[in-house]
Amino acid sequence: MTEIARPPAVSAQRGIRLSRDARRAQLLGAARDVFAAQGYHAAAMDDIADRAGVSKPVLYQHFPSKLELYRALLTTYADELIGRLRSVLGSTNDNEQRTRGAVSAYFEFVATEGQSFRLVFESDLRSEPEAAAVLDRALRECIDAVAEAVTADAGLDRDRARLLAVGLVGLSQVTAQYWLDTGQAVPKEEAVELMSRLAWRGLAHFPMVHD
Repeated sequence: MTEIARPPAVSAQRGIRLSRDARRAQLLGAARDVFAAQGYHAAAMDDIADRAGVSKPVLYQHFPSKLELYRALLTTYADELIGRLRSVLGSTNDNEQRTRGAVSAYFEFVATEGQSFRLVFESDLRSEPEAAAVLDRALRECIDAVAEAVTADAGLDRDRARLLAVGLVGLSQVTAQYWLDTGQAVPKEEAVELMSRLAWRGLAHFPMVHD
């Protein structure tokens, strides 16, 4: 996954030669800021080039269109969220801790990448098939990860296990988004604890979830 760093001041970037990967990361960081502030439709490639401190031809060398740039940005952050979720779920065999980890992954992503979370879950380009495909894949892979890790031992068939996974992913996403939108009034660790307790009280009642 491409690591994205926030662009430094424009004056510090002029004349600096970067590797292709570093330049791409820089451009994605600038695009994140512009898209988060203006939305896809209002943002212009000129704005992104200015934010990155590069000429527009340099921007187009890496991303031939605004849609391709936006899709690359969505993909980067969707992959980051999926990676966070898979990492916490794979770090333990304890299903209660897995449940907490699933909730925590969303809150951690929101806490560290609030703008990126908005790009992924509040995109104003869901009607565009290429962007919608990225967002649908992110949701599907998050559900798959939870279904495999949290409900694998619940004694349920695939369809019922996935339905439980949809519930846990939906709870995690919606509450993390609410927490972000309402100014993080409840401390993050307390919010994670509240929601993971709620989820586990339900999951723990299924056969074989806990021995």
